[in-house]
Amino acid sequence: MVLALLVCGLVVVLVAVGLFVFGLRRRLIQRSGGTFDCSLRWNVPEEPDLSGKGWVYGVARYNGDRLNWFRVFSYAPRPRRTLERSAIEVLARRAPEGEEELALLSDAVILGCTHHGVKVELAMSDDALTGFLAWLEAAPPGQRVNVA
Repeated sequence: MVLALLVCGLVVVLVAVGLFVFGLRRRLIQRSGGTFDCSLRWNVPEEPDLSGKGWVYGVARYNGDRLNWFRVFSYAPRPRRTLERSAIEVLARRAPEGEEELALLSDAVILGCTHHGVKVELAMSDDALTGFLAWLEAAPPGQRVNVA
């Protein structure tokens, strides 16, 4: 009986520590500012897939000429993806359709892009989209910017 209580107590403590570390990691990512909620779908097929599969919820952070993207449900301190401003080409903007509406945040706008030839979709709020497009267009002189 005592062993069962000890094991249950240990499990509760481990769950609490895990949740605390999730919160601390997110706080550290957002500490430097320039962050926004951004879902990402990497290596999108040519035919439109409206099933909602492949979307991963995350947080994006501006870092000079790079956009660092972090998965929300991860303990990794480093970004999962890094997008260079000069390599991002915006192809299209659209609203979520079909089951995508369930996989994304309610006010999301989907931006279809390519990054080094890989088709990528980013889903963010209208405000975040305005900031993202301004960041793309604010590239230093001499860098190419491709915004549709």
